[in-house]
Amino acid sequence: MALVAFLRGINVGGHRAFRPAALARELALLDVANIGAAGTFVVGGPVTAARLRAELVRRLPFDAEIAICRGAEVESLVARSPFAKEPARPGLIRFVSVLTRRPRSPRAVPARIPSTGEWFVRILGQDGSFVFGVHRRHMRAIGHLRAIERLYGVPVTTRSWETIRAVAGEIAVRRGLSRKKPRH
Repeated sequence: MALVAFLRGINVGGHRAFRPAALARELALLDVANIGAAGTFVVGGPVTAARLRAELVRRLPFDAEIAICRGAEVESLVARSPFAKEPARPGLIRFVSVLTRRPRSPRAVPARIPSTGEWFVRILGQDGSFVFGVHRRHMRAIGHLRAIERLYGVPVTTRSWETIRAVAGEIAVRRGLSRKKPRH
């Protein structure tokens, strides 16, 4: 069973910079693949979520929030195609925020951030530990994405929909369901 680890706030504006590919090589015995530069890892080796978390914490040069989920959860999200009714459009970025733990209380979706005036983030839905939506391609959108944490009451880490699809592709490759390795 594959696990997926998402690190929060890594390599953002020079803050908490490190090389995820180097970390993946250090964890080669766990069959770790790095996806992108934001700290997204697919783990194919036999390991529990607790052991994976401990290994990441031990090897990271700083404290970091870590969200870990089963690979099957990511594959299921991608298979359900949550953006089917929200096709890609210029100026909008499709994203998935991963909750680092269970929220205190459920939230009504869809939602707009901010809730009045011009929106910068639209939350379209939630699927387990995944919150998905779109945000405008604008510098102010980054600050508004942080509002997802306030809305759910737990830390989140956000990836583009393309990164989530790359994670699902890597999981499929590891299970032998695809001959092509996904682009990272």
